Amino acid sequence: MAQEGNLQSSTALTTAMETAAKAAGLIILSVHAGADFHGAPTTCFSFGLHADTASARSLQLELSEAFDFHQPSLLPEMTNYLRESALRLRNPRPDCYVTQAGLPIRFNGFTWPFHKSTSGADTYVVHGVAHLEDGTASPLHAKIAASMTVTFADIVPAPEQPYAETFIYNAVRKTLDQGQMEMIKSGNRQPVPVTTRYYSRWQKKFVFTDTDEEGRMDFLALKLYWLSGVLGGSQPVWIADPRDAQYLNTGVEQLQQAAAGLASEGLVQIGGDGQFAAATARLLERADHYHAILAEALALTKPTFNEEMRHGHTNM
Repeated sequence: MAQEGNLQSSTALTTAMETAAKAAGLIILSVHAGADFHGAPTTCFSFGLHADTASARSLQLELSEAFDFHQPSLLPEMTNYLRESALRLRNPRPDCYVTQAGLPIRFNGFTWPFHKSTSGADTYVVHGVAHLEDGTASPLHAKIAASMTVTFADIVPAPEQPYAETFIYNAVRKTLDQGQMEMIKSGNRQPVPVTTRYYSRWQKKFVFTDTDEEGRMDFLALKLYWLSGVLGGSQPVWIADPRDAQYLNTGVEQLQQAAAGLASEGLVQIGGDGQFAAATARLLERADHYHAILAEALALTKPTFNEEMRHGHTNM
């Protein structure tokens, strides 16, 4: 009977997801059973813009098998997640992002949903990996253990991927910007604490960093250099991504204005809908500049040591 119940819940979730995906302009490429960190059943979906979508340009979504998003508090955010994902899948590398500090990174291997910490801490945890993606097949990466406190969890509508992926990715980017995570060839998981310091209860929104117009232009130039120019063969990239807007504490309209400023300098070419832009030859000519920024950003992630302690000169 339990197996029959699991089958019915999985079928119901798949049916609901097919309807939601169609409304967002996506199709389900595949569905298979999975398991969360503690072995509880999950349902894993692969979405694409069309039937022959390459795996590298598909969306991987894992949900608790019995999850029901058809609730007033959950459905709107699921709908927005899928619609935004459909636009992000038009990027040449939908799984890639840049940090303000200058790192092009790729996220993968996240094991949704959140699970309770096994260390005894009163937190929820999700594991994943951030890879350096600079076009050289770099082995540098960071294994991640992103945790949110019970207090913070009360803010999140559900501990599932569509409701947490954006702020988790942005928390990882912020942690890298602060030099509190190292990109290495191998190693243990590194903590990314997500607390209420990233959330304004007064404004009812996430706040990671503040930027001005110049900062947003610098960020978009960096993004288009790496994601369009280096990794995307100068194909268009979504510049009005709400995920970036949250990270920079701004709006998508301000991102589009920043892109217009770059276009006026001949650095990017904006598409007809104003939401996508591609790197130009003039932007690619700044390769030395962006590689120098990358080197500085990588240096920031390397731990530093007190030289007195290194040589045993301590008061302990």
